[in-house]
Amino acid sequence: MATLLIILHVVVCIALIIIVLLQAGKGAEIGASFGAGSSQTVFGAGGGKNFMHRVTVSAAVIFMLTSLSLAYFYGQPGASSIMPEMVAPAQTQDSAMPTPATEPAPAPAPVKN
Repeated sequence: MATLLIILHVVVCIALIIIVLLQAGKGAEIGASFGAGSSQTVFGAGGGKNFMHRVTVSAAVIFMLTSLSLAYFYGQPGASSIMPEMVAPAQTQDSAMPTPATEPAPAPAPVKN
């Protein structure tokens, strides 16, 4: 069930990206009013905006529902996790620590010029 939701979620994500990129910007109708061509003639006069709006809203609703469903399925206490229940305490290495010298090191000889 979760695998089907993940596949549906990825497909809806890609579709939502493509749908948003296909939409015309807000300034596209201004160019059409000055004779630069007709705007949204593929879907009829004014029909393209409503169609693209409905498709975008539908894809967004499906995206939200799959997101919530996946969060619910993977948020349950019995879900598998890659994190271990307990982490082993760090081991101290006392033998690897250097012991301080008991005798001071000899002073360097003075340099003659």
